[in-house]
Amino acid sequence: MSVPQVIVLGSINVDLVVRSPRLPRAGETVLGGEFMQAGGGKGANQAVAAARLSQQPVAFIAAVGTDDFGRSSIKQLRAENLHTQHIRMLDGHATGVALIVVGENGENQITVASGANAQLTPADIAAIDDSVFASAKVFVACLESPLETVIAGLRRAKAAGLRTVLNPAPACAEIKDAEILKLVDVLTPNETEAELLTGWNVQEDLEDAVIACDQLRQKGVGQVIITRGASGCILRDESREASWLPAYEVQAVDTTAAGDCFTGALATALAEGRDLRSAARWAIAASAISVTRAGAMPSLPTRAEVECFLADRSL
Repeated sequence: MSVPQVIVLGSINVDLVVRSPRLPRAGETVLGGEFMQAGGGKGANQAVAAARLSQQPVAFIAAVGTDDFGRSSIKQLRAENLHTQHIRMLDGHATGVALIVVGENGENQITVASGANAQLTPADIAAIDDSVFASAKVFVACLESPLETVIAGLRRAKAAGLRTVLNPAPACAEIKDAEILKLVDVLTPNETEAELLTGWNVQEDLEDAVIACDQLRQKGVGQVIITRGASGCILRDESREASWLPAYEVQAVDTTAAGDCFTGALATALAEGRDLRSAARWAIAASAISVTRAGAMPSLPTRAEVECFLADRSL
């Protein structure tokens, strides 16, 4: 049986999505929206993205409630080439829920009720058999799980010799001076998260983005990729050169899971032995496809779709 090369630690949410003519202002009601329900949560999105793009299964560490949302989430994830035996089902806690409004331009507003996600503990990490970490190559985490649990996962992954990837989202100023950054081989913040962690506005000036990357590397991070949506990404590794990788031009419908898609695709590419630059280019292609579709998990592409997308653009 194939063993996972990627381990993902993160959240599982059920996304309740309203498509609206525009995003409402504070205190405003906007009528005319369409509703959909889909699987989500940053961890689940990243795990499913990695699994759909990988030739190997993906191991997923998470928690849900024993409610209908929890049971249906596990059933859905099992169908996605994920090893789900490390997903805890917790009595007395609701499965996480995200309320999402998506405007006509694809931009979104999201509020999350964490539920069982907040109950995942370092003890849950310690209980996982050594063979799971021994067989893997890349460990991925985000910040929708408790910080001490994320740190425990990163520590165990580093001790087992895995390459560690942290998507520092939702943005959390607490990690700026925490030991967590020293456990991260590849950090994938977006522009807002990079600014929160460094104080530098990286949205317009490439020079400022490079300074922000260098500040993060001085805090112990190995390599940094700042994702910039339709502007691509900024990559900074051990070399003295910073790289700007442009995005592909597509018609955005919903950007909800674009960053998760990028991180999951990056993890798969790194696990397959690609260097950081080529892994990032592949991840940009995957996330370009994702923004052309509605929903978080439903938008995530397969490996065949990414290869077809890239082939069409090489003609």
